[in-house]
Amino acid sequence: MSSATEIAAAYRHCESVTRSQAANFYYGIRLLPGERRRAMCAVYAFARRVDDIGDGTLAREDKLRLLDGEDGALAAIEHAGPDTERGEDLVMVALSDATRRFPLSASVLGELIDGVRMDVAGTSYEEFDELVVYCRRVAGAIGRVCLAIFGLRAGAGADPAHAERLADELGVALQLTNILRDVREDAHNGRVYLPGEDLRRFGVLAADERPPQSEAAEELLGLLARVSGGSGANGRLAEAERLSALVRFECERAREWFDRGIALTGMLDRRSAACVLAMAGIYRRLLERIDARPQEVAYGRMSLPMHEKAWVAARGMLGVGA
Repeated sequence: MSSATEIAAAYRHCESVTRSQAANFYYGIRLLPGERRRAMCAVYAFARRVDDIGDGTLAREDKLRLLDGEDGALAAIEHAGPDTERGEDLVMVALSDATRRFPLSASVLGELIDGVRMDVAGTSYEEFDELVVYCRRVAGAIGRVCLAIFGLRAGAGADPAHAERLADELGVALQLTNILRDVREDAHNGRVYLPGEDLRRFGVLAADERPPQSEAAEELLGLLARVSGGSGANGRLAEAERLSALVRFECERAREWFDRGIALTGMLDRRSAACVLAMAGIYRRLLERIDARPQEVAYGRMSLPMHEKAWVAARGMLGVGA
């Protein structure tokens, strides 16, 4: 078993990763009491590492090998127990200690790895329900892990299974917002998450066109380039309107997932609810900004200024959603 000094150093590492890379989540995480905050940072640092494998420049086979390694590390925690020595892997030292303190499920975290494997495989999404499977893996699973750290408020009378569904739905809402925010960046990297049926519905793809993901990304990137650059006012206006209609359609879908999932906060204690209201509030405000200015996704990633994120976090502490 790692010593108290080693565990403390591991948590400090995870908190550093979270502060520097979780531009939106850390506003909520820092509202938690120390033990929960540290566990959340351990989960985030692990998720960040898995995401970085999927987004990296290694060959597909190398990515899959590294993901298998992360899967094995989770299995070691689950089967060998939290007291097993973790060596110099700071993230796994912290995550192992967090599983000793909270009922974290290694198999649920493993769903995140399955989702990233879908990225590595270049999975395309023809229907929205197929995209939801991906969102549940990469984000809904994290929502359920967070719920295990928060716990349900004593006396809330909440059904744990229902609470897990709400945490999952809130995770899906956040991931759908991420997809809209990163449309241009993902297309540039050869990825399209928006369902093929929607791309045809709004004229991005022809009615009978079902290209592989790389070709769909080229089509979408071309539309975004024409909207942001333009070559003729009339053509640009028509394409901008088509893009706006597509983005607003997807925003409405994400809004429905937010509306259902945010009910989770009524089942949590004050500080855990504040954390969720801050994280979800930042993403909800970002979603509303995208909905109000849908053509801006053609120019690059949209974000909120730091002062606005801090304001949303403060409202979360007061129990007020964004």
